[in-house]
Amino acid sequence: MFTGIVEEIGIVKAINKARSGVLLRVKTQNIHRDAKTGDSVAINGACLSITGIDKDLFSFDVIQESLARTTLGELKVNDSVNLEGSLRMGSKLGGHFMTGHIDYKAKIVSMLKGSEGAGFRISAPEEFLKYIAEKGSIAIDGVSLTAAIVTKKDFTVYLIPHTLKATTLGKKKKNDTVNIETDLLAKYISRQNQKSSLQDTLKKYEYI
Repeated sequence: MFTGIVEEIGIVKAINKARSGVLLRVKTQNIHRDAKTGDSVAINGACLSITGIDKDLFSFDVIQESLARTTLGELKVNDSVNLEGSLRMGSKLGGHFMTGHIDYKAKIVSMLKGSEGAGFRISAPEEFLKYIAEKGSIAIDGVSLTAAIVTKKDFTVYLIPHTLKATTLGKKKKNDTVNIETDLLAKYISRQNQKSSLQDTLKKYEYI
């Protein structure tokens, strides 16, 4: 589990083809000090397991499905990435609970930057809009944010200057692609409602 509070920005140092995908190597600053092989790390919001540690370099095996479903497949050497280690006992809880399982890749439809922050309008497929609510939580490239405006085809978030500086979102441009993980609680509620509707239908026709 993660919280969407980025711990640091890492740098992609190598991307090597492997049998089932790629071997990704990322240079870290401080996060490596307590890490060990097998630990989970969110890279731009996508949960990966550390397969090797060489001083300040983390290695990750990224399978083809992850490359296709997330922006990890678009990374290049020297790109910056958001890093967050998984929750541990005693960890501070900020942001909101996240699994690191990306729902979809989205395009930044438009953006407005100013001295007091920025606003991003981001596309949203219809199938995921039911999990996005105004004032609800959403993760963009692993950053916990709040959906301020939601329409039938997109949503808008606002970012303060600190978030722009402390994450890779400050470097984003119009038409860039980002990873989206919708709110875990919203998914649970939706599934429970679906389950309740199914039970009501079965009772109506006396199947249960």
